[in-house]
Amino acid sequence: MGRYLTTLRVFWIASLTAELEYKANFLIELVATAGNLVGSVFVLSLFYGGGRSLGGWSWEAALVVLGVYTLLEGVTTTLLQPNLSTIVAHVRTGSLDFVLLKPIDSQFWLSARTFSPWGLPGIGLGAGLIIYAAWKAGASPDPRTVAIAGLMLIASLLILYSLWFVLAATSIWFVKIWNATEVLRSVLVAGRFPVSAFPAGLRAFFTFVVPVAFLTTVPAEAILGRASGAWLLAGLAVAAGSIAASRWFWRFALRFYTSASS
Repeated sequence: MGRYLTTLRVFWIASLTAELEYKANFLIELVATAGNLVGSVFVLSLFYGGGRSLGGWSWEAALVVLGVYTLLEGVTTTLLQPNLSTIVAHVRTGSLDFVLLKPIDSQFWLSARTFSPWGLPGIGLGAGLIIYAAWKAGASPDPRTVAIAGLMLIASLLILYSLWFVLAATSIWFVKIWNATEVLRSVLVAGRFPVSAFPAGLRAFFTFVVPVAFLTTVPAEAILGRASGAWLLAGLAVAAGSIAASRWFWRFALRFYTSASS
């Protein structure tokens, strides 16, 4: 574990050194993320006109869901997209050979090689919105609630990573998967709203097929201190199953990888 942590530190320092040559990008990303968040808040507010609620969620509680979604988008920009999008290039050029020959786990290398600071504004704005909205909703910040909320956010991140990684790994067969990536991002946009706001068919789809409910709604309920034990356990089970599935799928995909020298 110590060797991997040291490697991760070297990876991220090198990435930050390269990325921070363009410091203006941080300000541009902050403005863009803030603009997107304002737009999302406006769209959400349209459902609350005339004293209405959205799927039984109050305005403040729904803002917590939006905050979790914004935080996850920031993590996607910081870690997932810059790392996992390179798998396609490695497969196309044959440089995946060199990754597989390194004395380090290939999935770890491909998942953590790059750290992009341009997603940090999204993480900061999302965390700020979560704290503000949870406070306005009357959530109790006791240690137990904070611990459970933190655990469910970690589970949410693991599920999101697994979805991205499995999709990226399919490039071993299909090479060009940009359209599929856009489809995934479009589906995950549903996470801006509580899953109970959707019709029954979509609720089932966003719970059992693409687990959007476990990405934003369940962590938001944990933050608000009202998540049931069954949903919490289900979220942890989905996270553990997702990581195991991504690990198995990567090893399975490598069986079909034809190296550049063969």
